[in-house]
Amino acid sequence: MSRKIIATTAAPAAIGPYSQAVQAGNTVYLSGQIGLDPATMQMVEGIDAQIVRVFDNLKAVCEAAGGSLNDAVRVTIYLTDLANFAKVNEVMAQYFTAPYPARAAVGVKSLPRDALVEADAVLVLG
Repeated sequence: MSRKIIATTAAPAAIGPYSQAVQAGNTVYLSGQIGLDPATMQMVEGIDAQIVRVFDNLKAVCEAAGGSLNDAVRVTIYLTDLANFAKVNEVMAQYFTAPYPARAAVGVKSLPRDALVEADAVLVLG
């Protein structure tokens, strides 16, 4: 099975040795997205803005792969403060429709670029 690298300027460029997403067959593995504005590569300020930016970034990568967030079968959320879990749920409900993907939320000590939230996903297309 061959793999295809997915890239878009509508999401932040990778800040390390990785791709925004990799497609293998009809499965697309999205790298973690943080609250970077793709136009400026600067972190948006505050947890609310970062959550929105994370899902906007994931959405852009999904679309570059020929899919949408509704093709997600698994999402993982990483939070530096699990007290923001309810905020993530509120925003996530604006980006996904039922049936929802499987999901995990993990509390972490820190994230790249001092982000407050990060999310990755796995899509199945078709």
